[in-house]
Amino acid sequence: MTPTADSSPSPHDWQGAFVPHGCGAIAGRSGGPLEHLSMAVKDIFDIAGHVTGCGNPDWLASHAPAAETATAVLQLLEAGADMIGKTITEELAYSLQGENFHYGTPVNPACPDRIPGGSSSGSASAVASGDADFALGSDTGGSVRIPAALCGLFGIRPSHGRVSLAGVMPLAPSFDTVGWFTREAPLLRRIGEILLGPDAVEVSPSRLYLMADGFELADEAVREALVPGLAVLAELLGPPALVRPGDNEGGLAQLMLRFRTLQAREIWAQHGPWIKSVKPRFGPEIAARFEWAERTAALPPQGEALRREHVSLGLARLLAGGGVLVLPTAPSIAPRKGLEPAATQNFRDRTLSLTCLAGMARLPQASLPVAEVEGCPVGLSLVMARGLDMALLGLVERLAAALD
Repeated sequence: MTPTADSSPSPHDWQGAFVPHGCGAIAGRSGGPLEHLSMAVKDIFDIAGHVTGCGNPDWLASHAPAAETATAVLQLLEAGADMIGKTITEELAYSLQGENFHYGTPVNPACPDRIPGGSSSGSASAVASGDADFALGSDTGGSVRIPAALCGLFGIRPSHGRVSLAGVMPLAPSFDTVGWFTREAPLLRRIGEILLGPDAVEVSPSRLYLMADGFELADEAVREALVPGLAVLAELLGPPALVRPGDNEGGLAQLMLRFRTLQAREIWAQHGPWIKSVKPRFGPEIAARFEWAERTAALPPQGEALRREHVSLGLARLLAGGGVLVLPTAPSIAPRKGLEPAATQNFRDRTLSLTCLAGMARLPQASLPVAEVEGCPVGLSLVMARGLDMALLGLVERLAAALD
């Protein structure tokens, strides 16, 4: 199909989730398996005839309208979903907070005085508010998993390379993935049937591993809140074995720093020339992050890429044949808006120490809402071997049903 988007802003915007620069509704194909379902799309996905804004006004002003619509969007439109609008992203998708300096912070409907998480903040907000049945986001370092956890949603980062990135702004290509949010586990799987297709091999989840160093990183209240969900998961898969994947890498904090270094080199290779040429106005935290990426990219490699392959091989061996790794999605509930920079950096570092494992090893990870602390959602994450995305989504659906 050749989609046609109107140019009006989305009318679904009490929570500030949608971009102000138009590219509104596109009707899906009649009769498709997702007919009558609404979707929102992060503003790093191209829509033919419209400029993709990527969270920054200078990017919007310096780029031409897209010639084609992103492949993932086309697949979902062809399946019958109706696109209702483009959603706010943090600037060039380079953050986990969800606070855009130029366009504001989309509301976290689960706890409105707290951040929604980013960078796919608008997509998470649109789904959590009920305005969209599901939404597309991207996940490089946690940008679907973390908003899902903080907003009380189901979300998935697929295996790297499993879903087409054609027509999606690259951030760090060897880490970038297309992910999505839903309010219910069955719909998370249904979207997977469209975007993922069947797994190449049929493997059933059969062994459970609890990421002990990941749980130690989380707040005590989060750990305690996850205990009932872990008990139900153990009923499905058997008692977990304790593992500490960070120990072989000098700890999760060291693994996180290697991830950030590899990511920064790729990010500067992608966006450094544009930044140098246009000199865009970034918010203070994003500006500092790109400055750090520039400095990091200028340093000689220190074996980070080799350590990444070591991590990948170790996790492939651990999870082969149906292994499942369980960990907290985020180390805490959603922080309050307007944190001081030091507190923001602390949240980011702890969070990336949890999310970097799947990114480094190119693994699928899904987050599901299983508990609350102080009235705010807490997410539990499941990770399986690369390529077993549909098996993972099936397990998420089983666990969600058992928890109801």
